[in-house]
Amino acid sequence: MYFTDRGLEELEEQRGDERVNLAWLADRMRAFVETNPEFEDTVDRLATFLARDEGDEADSEEEEVSEAVES
Repeated sequence: MYFTDRGLEELEEQRGDERVNLAWLADRMRAFVETNPEFEDTVDRLATFLARDEGDEADSEEEEVSEAVES
């Protein structure tokens, strides 16, 4: 188990039955960064990861390969 799993397990236990929207999540992430600015890059990377569909990454990688082959 990773150290971060403890927090994820707590989140699931405490709020696992709740439904939230992404605007609420973004607001909570902003509040976290305001009180913990040293994690701004990490939170931004997580938000970007969550924002992108898995299919988007595959499309992006294919485009990069195509561009490299064409060059």
